[in-house]
Amino acid sequence: MAELRVGTSGWSYPSWRPEFYPADSRPEDFLRFYAERFDTVELNTTGYRLPGEAQFDRWAEQAPPGFRFAPKMPPQGLRDVATFEQRVGRLGDRLGPLRVVVQSARDEGLLELLLGSVDPDLRYAFDFRHASWDGLETRIFAAGCTCVGATSAAAPFLYLRFRDPPYDDGALVEAAAAARSYLDAGTDVYCYFRHEDAPTAPAYAARVRELVGSSLQL
Repeated sequence: MAELRVGTSGWSYPSWRPEFYPADSRPEDFLRFYAERFDTVELNTTGYRLPGEAQFDRWAEQAPPGFRFAPKMPPQGLRDVATFEQRVGRLGDRLGPLRVVVQSARDEGLLELLLGSVDPDLRYAFDFRHASWDGLETRIFAAGCTCVGATSAAAPFLYLRFRDPPYDDGALVEAAAAARSYLDAGTDVYCYFRHEDAPTAPAYAARVRELVGSSLQL
């Protein structure tokens, strides 16, 4: 069966106390608490500087079996995919999809380099930020990768980022219904809600998961 994984963009937010994290919880305990409630999270800190192996080992140890991290590739990763893959591989079976942000305009050479360098057994989601990349989805899907935000039935998996809060319940119902349709078609879906100072992101994520779960009972 296809999997739905819903979480947030990061977890290390003291301002989520006491509504989400207990008032007396310590930042070093946040990940363990978070992973008891959700089964995936975006690992955005890796997009600024690639941590050492020991840090990935610690993250893996703090998350239970079945949890999935979605690391962001740092800019230098575009030039050294092997090092990035080796480092995030320390997460073991807790490694989920890998997000690659591409800010530059369309570059066929860069695309060929990336598609020819990535491990085909890993799930890559390309986050193109320039409109000139539009129209390349079919080529990317054929390589076993996806594009962030793409909702084509041809995508090997969906990677959805909800970046424009607030969301009312109607919007969350709509998001859950869309996710349900792709799950029914056999496509895995990853959804991540943007961090805000208040713990709205985990509330949205929990609501979408609840709505999809309810539809399964119908």
